[in-house]
Amino acid sequence: MLTMDDIVRDGHPVLRNVAEEVPMPPSQEDKAILESMLQYVINSQDPEISQRHGLRPGIGLAAPQINVSKRMIAVHLTDEKDNLLSYALFNPKIVSHSVERSYLQSGEGCLSVDESIPGYVPRYARVTVKGIDLEGNEVKLRLKGLPSIVFQHEIDHLNGVMFYDHINKQDPFADIPNASPVER
Repeated sequence: MLTMDDIVRDGHPVLRNVAEEVPMPPSQEDKAILESMLQYVINSQDPEISQRHGLRPGIGLAAPQINVSKRMIAVHLTDEKDNLLSYALFNPKIVSHSVERSYLQSGEGCLSVDESIPGYVPRYARVTVKGIDLEGNEVKLRLKGLPSIVFQHEIDHLNGVMFYDHINKQDPFADIPNASPVER
């Protein structure tokens, strides 16, 4: 079981690398890593399990955050209609996105960043993501709102980008043109 001890923190060089594509079909080892990532996110949202194991709650995790420089992400959250989106994906990529932007009104956080970094993180309001699930099926997701932001955040990790790289350094809460706020 993954714990906070497995999660590398800001400043670790792996977080700034571009992760490698996972060869398909994935190895048993890669599948096991991705399954454990999804299980971490699920466990971290369970108050009893997270307290017992000292897990910080998260809704997404990328393989570089556990010092594995491979293109794998796990996301577990509900959308604005309370639909559960629980995905473990190999080689996810954004294949299209909206012109409109959005941002989390409360700002973004990250399991690899221990301190709070205030500011708006501009994201695309809508994205279409393709990836391969644990069963080897291609998945195509059309996302908006919080799920869109979470997938963009996790895919950024695969490209060595941290959420705070997007924050306006001069004015962290500056208006973002053509953007709508998203509530958490």
